[in-house]
Amino acid sequence: MAFGKSKTSYLLIAPITGFLIFLVALPLGIDIVYSLSKVTFETLRSPSLTGLGNFLAVLQDGAFWRAMGFSLRFALFASLAEILLGLFLAIFLGPLLAKRPWLMAPLMLPMMLAPALVGLMYRLVLQEFVGVIPYYFVLFTGDSPAFLDPGNAFTTLVTIEVLQWTPFALLILHSAYQAVPLDIKEAAAIDGAGYFRLLRWIELPYMAPTIAITFFFRFIDSFRVFDNVYVLTGSGSGGSTTTISIYIYEAFFRGSNIGVAVAASLILLVLSYGVVAGLLKLAERRA
Repeated sequence: MAFGKSKTSYLLIAPITGFLIFLVALPLGIDIVYSLSKVTFETLRSPSLTGLGNFLAVLQDGAFWRAMGFSLRFALFASLAEILLGLFLAIFLGPLLAKRPWLMAPLMLPMMLAPALVGLMYRLVLQEFVGVIPYYFVLFTGDSPAFLDPGNAFTTLVTIEVLQWTPFALLILHSAYQAVPLDIKEAAAIDGAGYFRLLRWIELPYMAPTIAITFFFRFIDSFRVFDNVYVLTGSGSGGSTTTISIYIYEAFFRGSNIGVAVAASLILLVLSYGVVAGLLKLAERRA
């Protein structure tokens, strides 16, 4: 009887196991082979093993670390701004959205657009000679900053990322704000807690796990950004706006250094796993 149950269990998990092997384990194995080989588009089927040379080349490449630093700064600033702005909107618009939930639909429109399309749109809007925003800057102030030059590109890219993805933070944080138990808020109000004390000691502590998870998701998504940055500025002047995804893309398609590109991807995978494991360990310790 026990054998029958065990056999049924194996049969039930067989499809998802095969799916994971086919879509995760097999490509990962191929990537490991390529990362240890000298391989180009002409030698994809017959790579020549060279050992850890690709990993050493990536770790010794200053462009890789500059791209890593840019991606970290971009993800940190963008995700922090999205969380703070989304939290403010969730609290400020909470009463209105509770009475008229349909208003959430138009607020979600920016994140429904493809990032590449958003990048193309802002590239036209911010274009120095024909863009709408530079035109009105010149009209009202007599001058306009070059929004996509090396000095302003980082701020511009972060702002565009925040404008597109703050609705994601708003959606999740609004749900968390509405889920705060009403009886606890009423009890605190009866005890004399004002609006800000209620927010500080009741609502924000209840929302803290959701805020942390939302920040984590947005940080990961912003760290691996590619589409809108590539459309707006590419790798930038002197590589000033090269994200880690753009670095891997250029090594793979422009430099035909497939082994180096795959090695960089695996290094990024290991570093990301270390960050996730550290955060989970910290969460368990705090719990």
